[in-house]
Amino acid sequence: MNQGVEWAMHVLLSLAWAGDERPVPTAQLAGSYDLPQAYLHKQMQALARAGIVESLPGAHGGFLLARPPEKITLMDVVAAIEGKEPAFVCLEIRRQGMGEDAPKSAFRHTCAVNAAMQRAELQWRKSLAGQTIADVKAAAEAHAPSAARLARQAYGRD
Repeated sequence: MNQGVEWAMHVLLSLAWAGDERPVPTAQLAGSYDLPQAYLHKQMQALARAGIVESLPGAHGGFLLARPPEKITLMDVVAAIEGKEPAFVCLEIRRQGMGEDAPKSAFRHTCAVNAAMQRAELQWRKSLAGQTIADVKAAAEAHAPSAARLARQAYGRD
């Protein structure tokens, strides 16, 4: 997974803490985590295309959550940033090299490596789909009670 997923998760938490009274500009979001603004903006646009954030243009524009944190799953975020393609793609290399001369009957069954990876990916996707930004927000607040206050201060909300 690329770093854009981590960035998106932290920014979504910050937007949840900032509230929906006014949008937060990309420059402020990037500055609060010392991230490159242009790259973060690409991640934010991906989240906007997925309907996770709302992008408001103009001098006082920026980003707001498009739906409540309880309605944004971690899988939504990963899919928005990484895409929906499978993480593992079997290339059937078992049919090459030492398997090149094997009879076709040797490949009647699904590749065991592919089957194992597909099962693991399904569990991973289910786990991500079962957790929301609200869940992560609650855990973050339990471990770092000042995080919400710091985010509100960074975005001029306190």
